[in-house]
Amino acid sequence: MALMTISRIVYLTVIGVLGIQMTLAAPPADENLPPRPKEGRITTRVCEFYDGSQSTTCNSTNDSTCTPNVIKEECPPAEVDKSSHCFVLWQYDNVTNKGYPKFKGCFVDTVSCTDRSSICRLHISKLPLLHCCCEGDMCNQDLVFPGIEAGMSSQIEVPPERVPASVIPSSEDDTKAVIAYTLTPLFLLFAVLVGCYLLYRKRKGTSFAELANGEASLSRPPSAGAGMENEIAGLVGQVTLCEVRARGRFGAVWRAKLGQKDVAVKVFPLQDKQSWLAEQEIFRLPRMDHPDILHYIGVDKKGDNLQAEYWLVTAYHEKGSLCDYLKSHTLTWTEAWRIAACVARGLAHLHEEGGGKPAVAHRDFKSKNVLLKADLSACIADFGLALVFVTGRGCGDAHGQVGTRRYMAPEVLDGAINFTKDAFLRIDMYACALVLWEIASRCTEASPEPPPQYRLPLEEEVGSHPSLEEMQEAVVQRKLRPQIPPHWRHHPGLIVLCDTMEECWDHDAEARLSASCVLERVTAQQPATISASLTPDTTPLLIHELAEQQLC
Repeated sequence: MALMTISRIVYLTVIGVLGIQMTLAAPPADENLPPRPKEGRITTRVCEFYDGSQSTTCNSTNDSTCTPNVIKEECPPAEVDKSSHCFVLWQYDNVTNKGYPKFKGCFVDTVSCTDRSSICRLHISKLPLLHCCCEGDMCNQDLVFPGIEAGMSSQIEVPPERVPASVIPSSEDDTKAVIAYTLTPLFLLFAVLVGCYLLYRKRKGTSFAELANGEASLSRPPSAGAGMENEIAGLVGQVTLCEVRARGRFGAVWRAKLGQKDVAVKVFPLQDKQSWLAEQEIFRLPRMDHPDILHYIGVDKKGDNLQAEYWLVTAYHEKGSLCDYLKSHTLTWTEAWRIAACVARGLAHLHEEGGGKPAVAHRDFKSKNVLLKADLSACIADFGLALVFVTGRGCGDAHGQVGTRRYMAPEVLDGAINFTKDAFLRIDMYACALVLWEIASRCTEASPEPPPQYRLPLEEEVGSHPSLEEMQEAVVQRKLRPQIPPHWRHHPGLIVLCDTMEECWDHDAEARLSASCVLERVTAQQPATISASLTPDTTPLLIHELAEQQLC
């Protein structure tokens, strides 16, 4: 009896390991079986016992002369809703293609084996095992599997259609499967993100830093590929992009053709749409069609979604920016005066209000944003950071530290801006003084010797690409300003420019001159060689409506 108990334990352990750890082909669930009949159920009291691992009986496989003794095992009483059954556990050898009985005996099961003469299931293990269960006394003595003639003392032939045994997935296989199922979607997501980033970088290009001298233009227009649909069938369909002339803070500037006429097209990428909206808002203000303000032609949009581009079409000026022109050209006093007068007149017109036009602060005034026309008259461009002052309305969410660091006023560098209209206009006047200094530095009539190589304001003190901290230390703490050579004051016109720029870059913002005062001073120094027809008409540009007149 003890031997039977041990065998039952071994059997149940094997079945538990195969059924629980491997989560393999278990007996069918109770809910999937037909209900047990209440009447006429079969009762199992005894089953044949056999343990192939013990030498309790002879094995007819090895000894054909022996007759195995049949050992009966009494089945223990079953619990409620359970019943006793008989079982046979066969081992199938893939090498010999034969099956051998391993265990026989009683076991307690649920209704999965009830009222069945034989039910076989394939258990997947290192060696295939066939498990057969049935109900009734000694029903496991002569069992017949589907396609297999089974007997205690006879070898089993290969079934006609053998069910192939699958390899038991090991813990290493499970780990690999988990890793594969986890990493595959992550890899796909990463690939999509990389693709979106590369597309974004392709559209954005660079950070739109200023083009250095000798930098090659792009070989083709952006988004030149076909298939882009225009939102507005307007300027985009009429304009042909030719070559990049410059890159600014918010976009690339192209020379283009509108019919037979040269125009400039500033192309804003999708991420800079707000700058495109801000700039066209300034151009559309009343009285902005002024000779000293860049002439505005129109706007348009090209493409949709991530391929969208925003175009601002303006007049084209071959000579480019004042900064670029001064790098390779010097100026006579007449040319210097003309440029200075146009700069002052354009800035005064921008700052004044009247006739439906509000006051506008440029906030990024510099020689790079002053364009030269064919006759060396100038106009102001690039209003992406401009701020409009409407009567009765504040500055909104305007930020203080914007613009180009080299041209920032001390209060901007120090973060101590008074957010009022006058404060922002005085910031422009500080930058205007630096532009006037650049003009004077390239004037040939100030000295019998040729002027020195062009330098940006404070370039000798802070270098070509100063940081914000370096500008703060130089302008705010040390109060450095561009140096004015003594010989400039020997020229009657330049001495006025020197006094004007010194008052405009005063550390105290309230002491700075207004744009209208600068215009008055510059106009008074008109060279005798300039005819009256070329003299700027300052009358409509002076701000006579101000409550407090400022002496110039």
